[in-house]
Amino acid sequence: MIFKHNQHTATFFRPLLVKFILGIFASALLLVLIQTHFQLGNVPITQAYKSSSPTHKTSWIGNTFGNNNKWVQIDVRSIYVSGDGTIYTNSPWDEASREAGIYKNGDVIGMAKDLHGWGRLGGVAVTADSKYIYLAMQQFFEQNADPKFDYPPKGTDWHCVRRYTLNGEPAPFPSGRGHDKSMAIVSTANEVTGLAVAGDLLFVSEGKGNLVHVYNKTSMQPIRKFAVKNPGAIAVGKDNTLWIAQTGRVSHYSREGKLLAGAITDVVEPTALALDNQGRLLVAENGPRQQVLIYALGSQPKQVGTFGVRNGVFAGVPGQIQDQKLYGISGLGVDRQGNIYVSNNGFHRSGVDLRAFSPNGKLKWRLLGLHFIDNADADPANDGASVFAKQERFAMDYSKPPGKQWNYTGYTVNPFKYPQDPRLHSAPDAAIIRRIQGRLLMYLMDMYGGKVQIYRFNPKTDGEIAIPSGLLVGTDPQGKAAFSGTWPPNQPQKGEWIWRDRNGNGKFEAQEYDQSEDYPYIGGWSVDSRGDIWKTLRTQDGKGIRHFPLQGFDSHGNPIYSYAKMEKQTHPDFIGDLRRIEYFPESDTMYLSGFTKDNPAVGSDYAKDIGSEIVRIDNWSKGNRKPRWRIVLPTDKSHPPEVLTPVAMDVERDRIFVTTAKTWEVFVYDTQTGKRLQTLKPGPEVSGELGWVDIAYGIRAYKRKNGNFLVFVEEDFKGKIIMYELPKGNS
Repeated sequence: MIFKHNQHTATFFRPLLVKFILGIFASALLLVLIQTHFQLGNVPITQAYKSSSPTHKTSWIGNTFGNNNKWVQIDVRSIYVSGDGTIYTNSPWDEASREAGIYKNGDVIGMAKDLHGWGRLGGVAVTADSKYIYLAMQQFFEQNADPKFDYPPKGTDWHCVRRYTLNGEPAPFPSGRGHDKSMAIVSTANEVTGLAVAGDLLFVSEGKGNLVHVYNKTSMQPIRKFAVKNPGAIAVGKDNTLWIAQTGRVSHYSREGKLLAGAITDVVEPTALALDNQGRLLVAENGPRQQVLIYALGSQPKQVGTFGVRNGVFAGVPGQIQDQKLYGISGLGVDRQGNIYVSNNGFHRSGVDLRAFSPNGKLKWRLLGLHFIDNADADPANDGASVFAKQERFAMDYSKPPGKQWNYTGYTVNPFKYPQDPRLHSAPDAAIIRRIQGRLLMYLMDMYGGKVQIYRFNPKTDGEIAIPSGLLVGTDPQGKAAFSGTWPPNQPQKGEWIWRDRNGNGKFEAQEYDQSEDYPYIGGWSVDSRGDIWKTLRTQDGKGIRHFPLQGFDSHGNPIYSYAKMEKQTHPDFIGDLRRIEYFPESDTMYLSGFTKDNPAVGSDYAKDIGSEIVRIDNWSKGNRKPRWRIVLPTDKSHPPEVLTPVAMDVERDRIFVTTAKTWEVFVYDTQTGKRLQTLKPGPEVSGELGWVDIAYGIRAYKRKNGNFLVFVEEDFKGKIIMYELPKGNS
């Protein structure tokens, strides 16, 4: 579920203002740190100090807007378009609280307020009339709520329709429920899946309840309900009859709930419905066709046209982004001028791609909000001209202004050809791009660093698509299978394993697993320039490193790793909790991070942190384990340490980049000396704002041929990835 992010808060629904308060406090704390040097044996240790930051450029990738007032939300499950082209959206969750956005003419103009925190979430349906917005939403029990306000009792959830004014203010009504009396409780068991207004009536789908509820839209009082199997989106025809999306069909009903003739049955997955200005019904077909189907309505609906390229983004060059190639259609609308609006949500919530087209099909504008729990990496084969995130490829032009350097060119997931792609069943992040023996490979980590997904590319057969190639998982601490549920098929039921797509079909088959068992607590992974995989275990036995040498490629182009060839290697005994590893075979140099005996962890176990120190060790393969230097990272030693927590690191050429979780800072160190050189902070291009770095691999760096560094940082707030550019003279 999308809700995983808030594991670090005392309650999932805590308002996100807490993040900013902590960030301000952390910045003040950092000002009191001063540089000190001392010796531990013969090894120099460098501690953090305050320094001014040389010039660097701040930019971003993946969101149309970069400032703190405007951003495109990270998820859109439905849209409603008014006659003047105003778009109202809805989604269960947006990290920055735009669960329900309001857009017009390619711009952000507002949002429905008060859907974030205090046990509230958005939903998957929205409609509007000339006076109000009606939103599906959820209200949960809230432990700390004022008892004088109206909240569900413990153990009960409300699935509601909430009414808003057209500018996004809650609009209470006499019988309303909730803290501000703006909610109508539809169900305590099932989600609201469709909404539509017809005259004085509001129609509400309760999908799993197999019901459509009818309300008076003025009083918001229930009038009746009628049975419909698994109802979803609802559209109202010019004759005021209802068209209701179901599994594999769109059925026709009277307003009283009588089933009428004229069902549409030639659809696979109808996810959205809309009436155009000619009275035709538009159906979003989210099955393999990935098109909008257009029907003339009468005694029997007749398909009279389509909108969008058949097979969507997978037509022609698969994955190549083009104006009329749709993908993951979640919302549909038409204004009174006949302009068509389509929200593409990708697959498994890949991010927002909202498009507006003229009546003749020409793209008028596009809004993008593509990233959440994600980071990027540059393709080393073309000097960073291509940048990959976990589901997207961007073509880059670094001569353009901040926020304009990227062009969204490739969507790399194909759920129809590769339905077992791990990206469709799990929550990976943080692409690592490697060119190994001329082959392009993508490695994806996850939020807590427990697994590595591997993808290969074959442009001749799959265009932009990243083909599932391999998966490495660790041993579950409770001795269970690595994944619950039915995916992946045939997985071992205990221990750790390596899957390789031995026959090249992208499916997890019984003969494709290599199994072992090891210490369950993983500190980190990395992939070196030869394609070898390195893993650290948070172990105390001195052998916390696992080295998986690349054994070559099979006939399908999959990299080969095995437990038979895995090497266990020792690490310095002063690192008691080993967290990250970066090895450079060209110079035989190893960089390790973790908590040490001299600087142990404070308080609770923060699994994503990189630890308190980074060490460099030369001549690693020759058996040397004595550090060249040790960096003591800036760390909050209060209880609990909620402020300065170094959470991600990357080593690129002669620089080490370390980012904290909450203080909006990147520390830059020299690899030769271990000395801190500068601190990067978000600039005015993004209003000086950066969300939490909330993943274990939230920073990646790449040094271009001109000497400039590109530094990509997760921005876990407003749907983008931060990109710093350090000019040659300032890096």
